[in-house]
Amino acid sequence: MSTLFSVVEYRPKKIRWVAGSTAAGVVVLFTAISFGLHGSAGFDNSGKFERGDQTAMIGLGILIALGILAFCRPRVTADDDHIKIRNVVGGYDLPWSVVRAVRFDRNSPWAQLELTNDEQVSIHALQAADKDYAVDGVRALRALHSSAVKA
Repeated sequence: MSTLFSVVEYRPKKIRWVAGSTAAGVVVLFTAISFGLHGSAGFDNSGKFERGDQTAMIGLGILIALGILAFCRPRVTADDDHIKIRNVVGGYDLPWSVVRAVRFDRNSPWAQLELTNDEQVSIHALQAADKDYAVDGVRALRALHSSAVKA
């Protein structure tokens, strides 16, 4: 079976800009702090900050930045048969037959799937902050769901 939207894929837009710039800022900040590490490490002058301490501070900044970049991970991909959701943590690969509705409630931070067993699955890739882009994504998913349920 083929529809107008044979395959759709959506990723959040605004959070990617925010996360990317924040991650870059964290790396720059921790690098700047690392160059400020010098002198004694305690009151008794028994230890001094060394090159390894500076490197560790930069490494810590990179690890924190990678954690922030995890917010760029969400993606939803759907076709005529199933929907695959990848959220910040975890994911789902569901056939349309277990989906009752694609919802995007007012004041909800992101879209959701309502499943036939009354569970709900969040779709972090379609966020309210993305406004029309998210609405278009929900409409495309609803069209695919509708055509799959009729088949």
